[in-house]
Amino acid sequence: MTLELRGVTKVVEGQTHIHTTDLTLDGGTMNVLLGPTLSGKTSLMRLMAGLDAPVTGRIFWQGRDVTGMRVQDRKVAMVYQQFINYPTMSVYDNVASPLRLMGKSRKEIDQRVRETADLMQLTPMLSRKPLELSGGQQQRCALARALVKDAGLVLLDEPLANLDYKLREELRVEIPKIFEGSGAIFVYATTEPEEALLLGGNTATLWEGRITQFGATPQVYRKPVDATTARVFSDPPMNFLQVSKTGHKLMFGDGQNAPANGALADLPDGRYMAGFRPNHLEIGRHTGDAMEFTATLNVTELTGSETFVHLDHHGDRWVGLIHGVHNLELGKGLKVYLAPSHVYIFGEDGQLVAAAAYAMAA
Repeated sequence: MTLELRGVTKVVEGQTHIHTTDLTLDGGTMNVLLGPTLSGKTSLMRLMAGLDAPVTGRIFWQGRDVTGMRVQDRKVAMVYQQFINYPTMSVYDNVASPLRLMGKSRKEIDQRVRETADLMQLTPMLSRKPLELSGGQQQRCALARALVKDAGLVLLDEPLANLDYKLREELRVEIPKIFEGSGAIFVYATTEPEEALLLGGNTATLWEGRITQFGATPQVYRKPVDATTARVFSDPPMNFLQVSKTGHKLMFGDGQNAPANGALADLPDGRYMAGFRPNHLEIGRHTGDAMEFTATLNVTELTGSETFVHLDHHGDRWVGLIHGVHNLELGKGLKVYLAPSHVYIFGEDGQLVAAAAYAMAA
């Protein structure tokens, strides 16, 4: 079972929402579409579902061209960010509704509804109306209605975005288990890198209607092919600064330098861009080989156990994620430390050219 997009594009009123895209998804896989708002995630899902037709390109399902096929004629289910349940119907009837439309027998409907309800932990709620459920239970009901159809393609468009933190955490853990072994293709859209990492499977990073990278989620996170992918797959986004290589040294801003060891040793001399994740900045303590930078502290945000520091380093805006609660003076210079082992090196065209071994394993 495969879904294949070949050269598909989507243009609305002269604006390109999806640039030329090739993508192949295999059966039994979880595939995450990761990108900021308006990056093209929902547009791409609508093309996959058949809700929209591509301007150019073709869509194939199990080798068959389904580009012009109506969505109701495809084995596809979609769950949206908003809870879409029938408020006057019980949970049982909500879950059963697609099967009734398909003309299934009463016995088969009852069996499949109860099996799916058990899977989604909805059995005690089958007689209730959706408005009698919590937000998480309502979303479980919507998910159950999608799953009961036995669809070959299940599209989940930010399905947990409107839930509170505790429910999101619970469902993030449960969703891969729910879908495991179904044989279907699952596509999950999110703006959150952490969610992509928790779901696992494969991840496609999107930016302004383009897929910048697609592959196994840990691989995309650890070895982004370019600076754009690195920004998308980092929350807060990856920080950057100019660096040049001369001989066996990398020269950073503030006169800092580090030896060009390992994969960095073979870089040709020249100008590059260094990238590092916010959690790799340190204050007040540092490893022996860490480089020291002085940046102006503009804003601090306390999360309870961590502190976000927003910095200005000679015009470059950095964000650091520091463990613990820190009382820091705004508007003053703050010394921050960065170990060379955490640095990615990108060419001036934004393509990844080298990374320290630790950075790719982190």
